[in-house]
Amino acid sequence: MWLNPEEVLLKNALKLWVTEKSNNFFLLQRRRGHGDSAGKITGLLVGALDTVLDSNARVTPFRILLQVPGSQVSWVIASGAALEEVNRHWDWLVYNLLRSLSVFENKEDLTNFVKGKVKGLIAEEVRGKQAAQEDDPEKFREALQKFKLHFGLPSSEKLVIHYSCCCWKGHVPRQGWLYLSINHMAFYSFLLGKEVKFVIPWAEVTKLERVSTGLMTDVLRVSTRQRQRDFSMFLSLDEAFHIITQLADIALRRLLDSGGLELDRVLLQPARITKRVLEEQALRQYVLALFRLPRGEHLQEVASCSVWTPHARCHTAGTLYCTDSYLAFASREEGLCSLLIPLSEVISIEKAESTALLPDPVIVSVRSKKAFQLIDLQRRAVLVDSLTARHRALQWKHAMFRSKGNSKRALSSPAPYYTFYYDTMYSDGEEIEDKALRHSLNQEALIAFHNAQPDSESSNNKATVEQMKERLWEDHFSEYGRGVHMFRTEKIQKLVAMGIPESIRGELWMTFSDASSELASHPDYYSRLVQESTGRSSLATEEIERDLHRSLPDHPAFQKDTGISALRRVLTAYAHRNPKIGYCQSMNILASVLLLYTKEEEAFWLLVAVCERMLPDYFTRRVIGAQIDQSVFEELIRARLSELAEHIPDLSPLSSVSLSWFLTLFLSVLPFRSAVCVVDCFFFHGIKAIFQLGLAVLDANATALCASLDDGQALMILTGFLEQVRHDEERSPPPPPSQSGEEGSAPPAVHPQITDLITDSYEKFGDLTVRQIERLRCRHRIQVLQAHEDTTKENALRLVVPEVSLSPVDLSDVYDLFKTEHFISLYWGDGSTEVALQHHDPARPYLDQYRLDRAQFKSLYGLLVPWLCGVHTDTVANRTFTLLDQDRDALLTFREFSGWLNILYCEELSEKMRLLYRLHIPPALTENEDEPSLMKSPILSTTRPLYVDLPEEEMKGYQEQLKQMLRDLAKEKEKTLEKPLPLMNQREFIQFCKTVSSMFHGHPDENELFQGIATVTSLVLQIGEAGHRGRCSGSDRSNEGGTRESGGGAREGLEDSGDCSEDTPVFGSRGEEEEGSLTEPGSEWTVSFAQILASMLTEQMLVNFFEAPVDLPAKVAAAKVKQYHQRAGLLMLEHRLS
Repeated sequence: MWLNPEEVLLKNALKLWVTEKSNNFFLLQRRRGHGDSAGKITGLLVGALDTVLDSNARVTPFRILLQVPGSQVSWVIASGAALEEVNRHWDWLVYNLLRSLSVFENKEDLTNFVKGKVKGLIAEEVRGKQAAQEDDPEKFREALQKFKLHFGLPSSEKLVIHYSCCCWKGHVPRQGWLYLSINHMAFYSFLLGKEVKFVIPWAEVTKLERVSTGLMTDVLRVSTRQRQRDFSMFLSLDEAFHIITQLADIALRRLLDSGGLELDRVLLQPARITKRVLEEQALRQYVLALFRLPRGEHLQEVASCSVWTPHARCHTAGTLYCTDSYLAFASREEGLCSLLIPLSEVISIEKAESTALLPDPVIVSVRSKKAFQLIDLQRRAVLVDSLTARHRALQWKHAMFRSKGNSKRALSSPAPYYTFYYDTMYSDGEEIEDKALRHSLNQEALIAFHNAQPDSESSNNKATVEQMKERLWEDHFSEYGRGVHMFRTEKIQKLVAMGIPESIRGELWMTFSDASSELASHPDYYSRLVQESTGRSSLATEEIERDLHRSLPDHPAFQKDTGISALRRVLTAYAHRNPKIGYCQSMNILASVLLLYTKEEEAFWLLVAVCERMLPDYFTRRVIGAQIDQSVFEELIRARLSELAEHIPDLSPLSSVSLSWFLTLFLSVLPFRSAVCVVDCFFFHGIKAIFQLGLAVLDANATALCASLDDGQALMILTGFLEQVRHDEERSPPPPPSQSGEEGSAPPAVHPQITDLITDSYEKFGDLTVRQIERLRCRHRIQVLQAHEDTTKENALRLVVPEVSLSPVDLSDVYDLFKTEHFISLYWGDGSTEVALQHHDPARPYLDQYRLDRAQFKSLYGLLVPWLCGVHTDTVANRTFTLLDQDRDALLTFREFSGWLNILYCEELSEKMRLLYRLHIPPALTENEDEPSLMKSPILSTTRPLYVDLPEEEMKGYQEQLKQMLRDLAKEKEKTLEKPLPLMNQREFIQFCKTVSSMFHGHPDENELFQGIATVTSLVLQIGEAGHRGRCSGSDRSNEGGTRESGGGAREGLEDSGDCSEDTPVFGSRGEEEEGSLTEPGSEWTVSFAQILASMLTEQMLVNFFEAPVDLPAKVAAAKVKQYHQRAGLLMLEHRLS
């Protein structure tokens, strides 16, 4: 390949190169040791030196130098892995440049001319290719060539980045290169003549961690189900670790649950993934989590700037993040100061005059008659133009949405980020009904109607505390602003920890979550959802009805129909909006609390914010999001509460307790008023508040938990502690009267206060950042998804093991091969894969989650079948697939595949011959072997009757179809019975002999086996001919007597054989086709399975061949090695031919 010209000071330094060709201007050199006999010390040393130094010729042992006469400096302009490749470049230089160079008098002009030509060739080569997308196309192109040369993967396996690193084997390091692609990580090393290379699919990675060892500071440990590998590098360890984590996470989500987990559309297209895209996606995920923005928001611009903060009377430095619908500012120190401005609230974005004190200022004006000043904006003009364009587009969308209220709803809601789309067209009459429905919705929070009336002293204390909190918040609003675009600082964190006053709690929940912007942008959306979902019945509505009266049953608001009806409407409307989530347990508890403090429509939008933005992937069938956070919580316990982790090595019991903390935001375990304070913190800080509070609870009980004897006692300790947590305004219950008159009785227990617990969580664990949580989530998602895969595999094997004789270990290895074949098609598929195979659906039964189509089965067939049939193998594989595909969906499940392998490796000779016999009769044997299709099978007309709308005079044909359907139903009932096989005609028997004969090629006893099958063939032909003559003579006698029954001779032959009857085989029927055929059945040459089997048993060589034990583990081990290379080789060949 052509190289960006690189200066070489000593053209033959240390005698590392040998010149093969030369002229006045160019040298073609070979790396010393390459091509020499193995074992020469020079070759070994040079190879080791190349690996350590990473010279361009380490894997391309030929190079071309530009040498200028009279100069000591040369330039490397091309290299190649093979002599043929570099010779093509040499010839091009000789025929296109050599003559032109002789006219140059100036050495510098000559050098620049050649360098310019080479750079032009490189630019032409990389134009439109993958390397052109990278920051350094030339360097990446060289790495890509090495990656393809070393590992032989198809061109569609896109390389993302590579690093120089050491792979450790025990205490021995091997210097080499780590290549990270979209589906694999690969390592290559060559030291002292020993080559080491391996490929690890991301789908096999179960755990990623960064650990410290005694020999070095940190290593990157990659664990699979088979082994773990450690990598170390001097530079870029953090970057490499994050990119590896991202690639593994993206691959697993795409391969294992692309429909159930949130994944950006860019990441669903592997060909578009680059290092830059990964960095942008990591930043986008961080911004969405930090500001709890809708998951559909895309990051458009990022710029460093400073914002004028009136409360501090100075400019605060930080970063401005611009998304589709928001301006978000975060200070350099996370949590110190942040600002969120929805574009829907913006009136104008203007550039102001730049001065020395205010460089590059921008003024953002909002509807609340406030303005925000930003300075030091990089690329201010471009940024303002982009923001202005998006602002105008958003205003137009909202104007169109609002205009529907004054006209017929002729257009549908433009809901910008909704996953699901609903038609909102309705007539004037429906509009009147909609207005009536809006009046029937609760316009006030339920707590306004159902406030409990405690005793006067408690009421006065509560009123006093509430008034004090309200004054504090009013003072805060006057200084920091009110609404979604208020400044959020550490001061507001302290106010939230004290508890939000009930009078403004709903307002602040809407503000912190930005549900208020969604409500303002989509008026009447909720009322229309209620109207559409009312009266509809589904699994979600049934579950909702079951849980309605379990939602805060002790609260008076939900002891009457008003609260229950409002809760029903909110949950049903959300299930209608988002069928992917529908309804999940714990949503009812959360919605009940939201209804207590907000209006019904506001509660709906808060529920949307929680389910779709603040707790992503929580409310799904498998609650993946909650399980990921539990895994993260365990790691935080080990890192932050190390003493507790040492006493309780297995933290899974604690995770089972804390799961409800995360799913219900502590609402199910804390007293109600205390739990509502936790919800306050959750809406302000997001999931970070739940992590912090969970750590604080464990820290407060660490001593008792360390002293606990078992899991049950630990559970009781935590449950008892949480039940005693009181709100500041609540009085502790009086202690029980003392049983004795002793003065030294124990003092009453002191109940923990929720505000103290929250404050403690901020003080001890407040340094936990959103960025840390997001990175931990990315890493632990890998472990959770792989744990689900292990569960799927265990259950699939549990169902199949009783049905086969294969050992569980062998069956497990076969399952891995089966699953890998499915993944390979997703890695390098050409788009022709069956739709059912393009995504893994974990909602399907365990045995149906991975299925293979015909091409995938044929690939595994060639790897696992004990007897290949030479050129006939593809035909036999096609017949086998047709035979195994019992439900005729063109897909095979693992149960069907393992049953086939069980016959080949574990069953007796008779079962193996039975399988071979069935491969040569319909439905496996079709009329056209080149294009296997069910339509070619004569069995289709009997097992799949077609209905044709016939005229009345042809109704007889329809009646025949009905009779056939009745016969098919009767056959379905007999499936459990042992079915005799139908007879085999002469054409089918010839195919049978051809298949058996082709199995013997290359066998040590090939001649004896051919002689044996010839003997069997001759014997069976004689048996068939004798039976054929007997049936013909019987048919003639029947004709002379004036009676002739269609198929009688065949039935007599079946009875004589003692093996077959007119009953259908397991996979189909052919008796009816024979009755309606043009050829007389009595005159057809046929043999039975019993006759063929008996003939085979007469030849001991054939018996020994089919009964010889085959080592399945060895076959599977070899298949694992060949599986990748076989598919990769085919794809590369197809690419070259195309």
